[in-house]
Amino acid sequence: MGSYQVGRMEWFWPEGGYTLLMIGVFAFGAFRWNLPIAVAMALATIAGALVAGKGVPLRHIVEGEFGYINTILVIATAMMFMKAVLAIGLLDSLSAWMIHRFRRFPVLLSLGIMLIIMVPGMITGSSTAAVLTTGALVSPLLVTLGMSKVRTAAAVSIGALLGMIAPPVSIPAMIICAGVDIPYVGFMIPLAICTFPLAILFALTMIYPHIRMFSDDKILEEQLKNMRKNPLSVRLVLPVFVLVFLFAADQYLAGKVPGMGMPLIFLLSALSGLLSGVRFDIVETATEAVDDALPVMGILMGVGMFIQVMTLIGVQGFIVVSALSLPSWLLYAGIGISMPLFGAVSSFGSASVLGVPFLLALLKYNSIIVASALSLVASLGDLMPPTALAGIFAAQVVGEENYFKVLKRCLLPGLMIALWGIVVIIFSAPIAALVF
Repeated sequence: MGSYQVGRMEWFWPEGGYTLLMIGVFAFGAFRWNLPIAVAMALATIAGALVAGKGVPLRHIVEGEFGYINTILVIATAMMFMKAVLAIGLLDSLSAWMIHRFRRFPVLLSLGIMLIIMVPGMITGSSTAAVLTTGALVSPLLVTLGMSKVRTAAAVSIGALLGMIAPPVSIPAMIICAGVDIPYVGFMIPLAICTFPLAILFALTMIYPHIRMFSDDKILEEQLKNMRKNPLSVRLVLPVFVLVFLFAADQYLAGKVPGMGMPLIFLLSALSGLLSGVRFDIVETATEAVDDALPVMGILMGVGMFIQVMTLIGVQGFIVVSALSLPSWLLYAGIGISMPLFGAVSSFGSASVLGVPFLLALLKYNSIIVASALSLVASLGDLMPPTALAGIFAAQVVGEENYFKVLKRCLLPGLMIALWGIVVIIFSAPIAALVF
């Protein structure tokens, strides 16, 4: 008992033991007791602090909860924007117009459908938002166009993952930035390089081969007719115009005038929906948006306190040192395997707990490119059971009871996503030379 101290277990519980304990408590709470992810993370946080002899560090817990307050505000206001766009019928009208316009060009239609699936994720940074909005919107159309339920759910899941990482809002990339204290600036093109080539590839391999054979336009027109409640017009598209204009103005005027920030941009864009000519209850819409975003915001608060206490008791440093000590080939293997697996806890947690150490281990490369690629690999956590948010919700949307059929269909695309992320990291120097 030589090095044992009252109230501490340093000899018995080095940092590696703390790591296993916190992950074990979280896994037990989330998977055995079926607690919400945020609550399970809070239990793991307190357990780690108690065993390390720190008691219940309320200051660190509260600081950690608010560590991602900017990201939480972005998610809440972005969800308000998405709900406003849904309330005025813009997504329905846009989808109907696109399918009617490009029905005779299945390649373009496949690309357009994939983009529509991705858009909510691009705006909110949440794969769940993409699945439950445009994913739910296009799924019946894809089934009508000849795709099976399982293939439809797989395409929606993969599109939602890519949308979650694509610019302008990538929450995993923001989390990694916060962990290493770099601003979320200059990520538009790197995130586009990480996601859009894959989106094109998956649109042409997962959607196009199945819809190009469809020929019964009468059935399709019946479905499209129900989606054209509000004709597509300039007034209807006004919220999108406002969003693009404010984003562009904020970027162009950066350093000249105080920036508006993403939350304010999303709020103003959502309010502009009142000028679209379609009446809707803005208060009810905002309330519904916050309610839908609460699970994701709760996870971020849980991740924040988890990381804060991990840093306090030395676990964060242990993981960083362990990552730094790995040879390069094993480091890449670790990225491709551990980040998706840990993402079963939460893709946001994976970005924070593993993304930050891996980025620090790869400082010889361009940090913006590497952070973008790591966020892409971390996104695969939303396909990993048992949480598997993107896959499970996509299966529910199409009415498929067996999620593992969807997971099986996503295995090859998931592997390609991981490999592409690693390729981007390896070639980050030439990519950075072209981009910056």
